[in-house]
Amino acid sequence: MFIAAAAMAVSANAQKTVVTASKAGDNIYVGVNGGATTVFTGDNAFSAFQPNFGIRVGKNFTTVFGVALDLGSQMNAHKSDCPAGLGNKTFFNNVEANLLGTANLMNLFAGYKGEPRTFEVIALGGFGWTHDFPSDYDRVNTKLALDFAYNFGGAKQWQAYVEPAITYRSAAAVNNFKYNLRDADFSLKAGVNYKFGCSNGKHNFAIEQLRDQSEIDGLNAKINSLRSDVDAAKAAAAAKDAKIAELQKALTDCQNKPAPVVEKKAANLQPSVVFAQGKSVVQKSQLANIEMIAKYMQNNKGSKVKISGYASPEGSKEFNQKLSEKRAEAVKTILVKKYKIAADRIETEGLGATDKLFDQVEFNRVALFNDTTK
Repeated sequence: MFIAAAAMAVSANAQKTVVTASKAGDNIYVGVNGGATTVFTGDNAFSAFQPNFGIRVGKNFTTVFGVALDLGSQMNAHKSDCPAGLGNKTFFNNVEANLLGTANLMNLFAGYKGEPRTFEVIALGGFGWTHDFPSDYDRVNTKLALDFAYNFGGAKQWQAYVEPAITYRSAAAVNNFKYNLRDADFSLKAGVNYKFGCSNGKHNFAIEQLRDQSEIDGLNAKINSLRSDVDAAKAAAAAKDAKIAELQKALTDCQNKPAPVVEKKAANLQPSVVFAQGKSVVQKSQLANIEMIAKYMQNNKGSKVKISGYASPEGSKEFNQKLSEKRAEAVKTILVKKYKIAADRIETEGLGATDKLFDQVEFNRVALFNDTTK
């Protein structure tokens, strides 16, 4: 009847609470315990207590059910009954091992809330084996117990408990399964367990975050809305890319347009200064031409001259522009410093690269003079 009631309760509970999947090594605990044992019935019931201690290793398969292995020993508090020594002469009355099923009654009937409650009641029951040292024979035993547990620690990884238990033992040897209440013991123990960490990052079961259909529909609607936004953003980005490509093409076409044609025409003043390729330094061979301009300006006191610098097409546009400006300035410097022509009578300009002044390419590396007063 208890198993049937538990199964129905677990079935109803499972519909409300779903925990995350656990691995084989999850929800394992180990602990120690100790207390006292006495005869449960008869004339000597509760008259003589024997100390006991043991260890417990267990695993919880669900939030309700689990299994535990109890290994314990009962000491002899009456030395006259059992002389001290080795072998059959020992301080221990018996040693026992019990394999117990566990049922967390709080989780069974009230559900699991995501972590253990501070106080819990756990039922234990199972079978085991006992070896009595004074009589040197084995017994089969059945154990029933209740743990009144207190869970503590930041992650509820520790559990302290008080456990009253009744252990029924077979009347004689292991092949005799006749039970007698006179062979039942009552024990009261206190213990503490430590729960190892689980694959979910906690020391206990974690609740799976379930969604109802309306919430799922709402999330799907948000996803579809975000997809629409992404598609619109992609379309806008594609339009911008097309515009950028269009502007880039227009810029490239503009850069590839041929340079404006400079008409070949005679300068107002015939002398010119020719430069070496890529240079703005006036060669000695060209000083005579500059001297002719200087004499012209000395003889014509009111004249003003514009010096126009050019470069041949070799090299980049930016380099040739600066080179043409430097050539005009170099000629002006000589007129001012060597021939003492007033600087405000001389204007300079750099007209960049050209191949239109002269058919011979190197002749286009030149500085020309124009009288701006005529």
